[in-house]
Parts: sequence; structure tokens; C-alpha cells
Amino acid sequence: MIGCGSDEIPMDEPLIENPPIVESPNPETPTVDYRQEMRDFVIAIKDEAVGVKSNFLVIPQNGIELISENGMANGVLNTPYLDAIDAHGQEDLFYGQGGVNQMTANQRVNYLKAFLDRSKNEGKQILGTDYCNETGLVDDAINRHSETGYIGFAAPNKALSQIPIYPGTLVNENDGDVTSLNDVKNFLYLINGQEFSSKSEFINAVVSTNYDLLIMDAFFNDGSLFTATELDALKEKSNGGSRIIIAYMSIGEAENYRFYWKNEWDDNPPDWLAEENQNWPGNFKVKYWENSWQDVILDGNEAYLSKILNAGFDGVYLDLIDAFDYFESL
Repeated sequence: MIGCGSDEIPMDEPLIENPPIVESPNPETPTVDYRQEMRDFVIAIKDEAVGVKSNFLVIPQNGIELISENGMANGVLNTPYLDAIDAHGQEDLFYGQGGVNQMTANQRVNYLKAFLDRSKNEGKQILGTDYCNETGLVDDAINRHSETGYIGFAAPNKALSQIPIYPGTLVNENDGDVTSLNDVKNFLYLINGQEFSSKSEFINAVVSTNYDLLIMDAFFNDGSLFTATELDALKEKSNGGSRIIIAYMSIGEAENYRFYWKNEWDDNPPDWLAEENQNWPGNFKVKYWENSWQDVILDGNEAYLSKILNAGFDGVYLDLIDAFDYFESL
């Protein structure tokens, strides 16, 4: 079932002065700028969404290098991309890159922070998810995020299937209504409902918390889409305030348990479907720049984004933004 979509990231991230535009061995096949293609895809998602809901939020997870034209932290900022997004999600900044409770290497931390700080300086909230469940590590992760001006969440497992037991009292817990990202002081990342027997159990568990923002899957484990009525319930915090609800959506991989998956793809995959992610069975790399895949996300009332908008979510949390790494490495 659903878990954190990102692959493991090398401990020492190479500093690429000029990201490659990969040329095909076939001279009739055009070159592909994988990073710009991902930027353009995110921008298209934003444009489509705000045409329906003007304050709809778009938050990419990982792939922070896309804010820079040349892939360097001190490079010229890509303004159209930054204008299209409202915040950044970042995994494993302090804990989790090598596994739950594993500290991320300082070189990696510094590399990411150089980009994240530039984005923050442009007015973007930073939502950081660390993977740790030991009390001392949880405290350290949340404190380090706070010290950098980011908002931190310590996930107990990589499956993102549990509401943390610790800490018992949320950092900056408040009973006010949260109506914008500027109001958010804490968040819950809970996209896998495998530990809940029903939607009602899931909803009741979330409603008993006071998180300002919830990142969740638009669909429950049984494949049913959360309804507007159910979202209205989820938006109520236990203390009486309201929260923002963001829908998780992977755009760099296709998932064979999603509504859009066709059975014939198992034996006869479309051209845009690439190899299976060995870390997450059932997730397949996609040529995300191809129109046929983007239509799954964007085209018509049955598109993924339309379902999210029609259900009443406040925004999308886009995963596998860093899929460009995979294609650049081929």
C-alpha cells in the first residue's frame, strides 16, 4: 500500500553546475530537459487548479533543486516555478535518509538547507518530514526544524501510517482557525490508512488531534474517494479550530492500486510507463513529460486533480518531483 514515494537518496549529493539535457542516441528523438519538464508539469497543475479554486495550494515534495536554473543553491532562481508553488515539502532533512532513527549526514543537511533557505526567503513555508520515533530524536528533529524557521514533523515509520504518540502536546498548538499556510505551526503526514479499519476510524483519529495541517491520501485503502462531507469533518480540530487538508498525489510514478490503472498495463504497458520502483512494489516510473501521463493527472472530470478538487481539498502535495534524478542517471 501507500508509503513514502521517494527512493533512497545518496548520502553525498553531487553538486551539478549545469544539469544535463540528455540526448537520445536516435537523432530523430528530441533532447529532454528533465528538470524543466517537471517544472512545466507542476506549473500546469497549478494553472489548472486555480482555474477552479483560486486559493488552491500546490506543494512539491523533494526535488528542491528545481528552484534554481542551474541546479546550484546559489544559481539564478526559476521564477515561474517558484510562483507556481506555495511551500516545499522535504523528507529526511535531519533523520531518516538511511532508515528510521538514522541521522542524515551533515553534508546532505547543509546541501538541502542551502536550497530550502532560499525558498524560505522567497516566502515559501518549509514542511520537513523526518523519520524517527525515539523520544530524544523526535525532540531534536522538531527543535532543529524550529531553529531554522521550518515546520517539522517526526513520522514514526516510512509508511506514514501512524499518528505519533509522542510528543503528547504539539509544538505551537493553538485553537485558532487555520485558513492559510501562514497560520500553520505544525502538521500531520498520514497517507496510509492500513492501520484503520474504516474511514470513520481514520476520521475520528484525526479529529481527536489538533494539527493545523493534514497531508492525507485522497482515497482510503478500499479505493473510495473521501467525500466533501468527510473532509468537512476532518477539517475540525479537537480544540474547536479548523485545519487545512492537503491531498497527496504522486506525479513522478504511476501506482497500480490507483483508480486510473488499467489491467492491460500489467502485460502491455503504455510507452510512457517505465520500470517498477524496487523500493516500492506497485509503483512505476513514468515519463512524466508525456501528454498521455499528464492527461491522467489533468485532463477532464475523471482526472486525478479533478477528483481532488471536486472533493474539496485545499491543495495537493506532489510526490516524486525528484523523478528527474532517475532519468538523468539512465
